[in-house]
Amino acid sequence: MPSSPLRVAVVCMSNVNRSMEAHRVLRKNGFHVRSFGAGSHVRLPGGPRQPPVLYDFSTPCKKMHGDLSSKDQKRYQRNGVLRILRRNERIKPGPERFQECPDPFDVIFTCGQRAYNRVVADLCARDQETWQPVPVVNVDIDDTLEAASLGASIICELCQGLQQAGDTQSRLAELLQAAEEKTGRSFLHTVCFY
Repeated sequence: MPSSPLRVAVVCMSNVNRSMEAHRVLRKNGFHVRSFGAGSHVRLPGGPRQPPVLYDFSTPCKKMHGDLSSKDQKRYQRNGVLRILRRNERIKPGPERFQECPDPFDVIFTCGQRAYNRVVADLCARDQETWQPVPVVNVDIDDTLEAASLGASIICELCQGLQQAGDTQSRLAELLQAAEEKTGRSFLHTVCFY
């Protein structure tokens, strides 16, 4: 059994909704967690028939909140984006990009196929220094508040099982099969190396 909490990364495309909700839930449950986006920019919804609003990953949540409030506060209150950004400010200052993080993790969860593909491609392109294996597990989560909450619960249950197992590699397949039976979802996964 690991002597310290599992080091967990959670990755969606923009590090705003799904990965941040999982970050919140995992941290509340005692895990050492970091959340990231795998996209090139943070993308927030624009208005009807308008392109998304793009921000650099270095943009603080507080700045995005202020910018969107000044553009159309009613719209962004109605669609929940301002509420999400306020929640995110309590978790960390701003979004981070996975591809810029050199830190190792015991397990990486992605919140969609595109994020999974980018994380695996990035890990495969890195110079393997320690050859430490890291499972990458995709939990497909729709980008809504309700789906993010449910997905965070699923990821937390998987982390609790992995923490209890002690050996992440040997127990992962068993835990994923049990989660598939419980949720009716399938979980794409692979092992990469640092």
